[in-house]
Amino acid sequence: MPTYEYFCKKCKEAFSLILSLKDHEEKKAQCPKCGGKEIEQQISSFMTKTSRKS
Repeated sequence: MPTYEYFCKKCKEAFSLILSLKDHEEKKAQCPKCGGKEIEQQISSFMTKTSRKS
């Protein structure tokens, strides 16, 4: 499952969540510190893993 990075506008905390694509699309994320739903997704880097050897 992908990891998403967010910023809570209520408590000003940055945090990461591991969500399924379905939960992310349905906007089920909330701040783990204050429970706020006024969050903004941040741009983050990602890494892919393949089974092929380079």
